[in-house]
Amino acid sequence: MTFWGWGGVAGAALLFFWGVGAYNRLMSLRNLIGEAFVQLDAHLKDRSEVCDKLLAAVAPRLPSEQATFDALATAQAESQAAASASRAKPWSPDPVGGLAVANALHAAALTRLLSLLDHQAELRSETEIDGLVSELKLIERQRAFARQVFNQAVAQYNEALHQFPTRVLANLYGFGEARSL
Repeated sequence: MTFWGWGGVAGAALLFFWGVGAYNRLMSLRNLIGEAFVQLDAHLKDRSEVCDKLLAAVAPRLPSEQATFDALATAQAESQAAASASRAKPWSPDPVGGLAVANALHAAALTRLLSLLDHQAELRSETEIDGLVSELKLIERQRAFARQVFNQAVAQYNEALHQFPTRVLANLYGFGEARSL
């Protein structure tokens, strides 16, 4: 084989291995998004369980505030549905966008309920309700941290996706930009 023939083979091998490396890097970053979502999803499930318990404890005692309880129950159902849709592909922008909207609605409804409880001193003084509120606040802090980890994983993936020369092969491999929460 001539010098140019060996140079062509070496160039082709270099391009091939670069493509494999780029693919593996994007896959590992996309898997990190999935791992971060698993942690976030666990906190979303915990929040849902505590909200259910809190609603069960408070709703019978404040029948005049049924609209607040209905808003939280509806927001919770939407949040659970959006989380379920995002579980399969947490790097896909559409389901994660729906989850972001559902979580914002849930946060607003939850803030409304907590504000209501702050104005009901007799309910807040009960050990069960106060314990549930404290647990819910702890879960919200943990969820906020897990959301931050998820958003960092998304940012790393998107940054790698837009770097040259990986950007050239991203469309060929079927990688698309992820969305943060």
